Amino acid sequence: MTTALLMVEIQNDYFPQGRIPLENSMEAAIKAQKLLQSCRDKKMLVTHVQHISTRPDAAYLLPCTKGADFHVNVQPLKDELIVKKHYPNSFKDTVLQSHLQKNKINHLIICGMMTHLAIDATVRAAYDLGYTCTVVHDACATRTLDFNQTNISAQNVHHAFLAAFHPTYATLISADDFIVKTSFKQAAVA
Repeated sequence: MTTALLMVEIQNDYFPQGRIPLENSMEAAIKAQKLLQSCRDKKMLVTHVQHISTRPDAAYLLPCTKGADFHVNVQPLKDELIVKKHYPNSFKDTVLQSHLQKNKINHLIICGMMTHLAIDATVRAAYDLGYTCTVVHDACATRTLDFNQTNISAQNVHHAFLAAFHPTYATLISADDFIVKTSFKQAAVA
């Protein structure tokens, strides 16, 4: 397999002082930072996905705001592609699919924000497009949700979505286990 890292929506609005802080976003960003460095050290192709909200009622990740910028822990390097998106699915109306095809990628290591929305939509779309997916579960974060007058804790939301991925849509691994145990064939970074 030829593997690439996909960093999804690790943007300022999801952190303390942001417009929609997620539970454990700082902890997830620290794990994502370690993962990112490991992938860079292995010369793995790294792609960053940035959500820019264009809906008229959008309240966060707004164009030209600090909240839409990438978090300081995971700043893209000049040679790493930034894919801008406007939907939860990172493939919808973006250059992501053509970029991965051009680099002969067939395995994605995925982490980022929000487990219940962008991570879920991206993993399922990637699987449907034929990619093998590995989700780094502790480098992802989400928030508490409400349904039918029931409060669902962020931890329960996170665990339920991760549990639904495995085994069909994705393999799950911690950042530390990925760094220590994995060796994948990487796409040569152009």
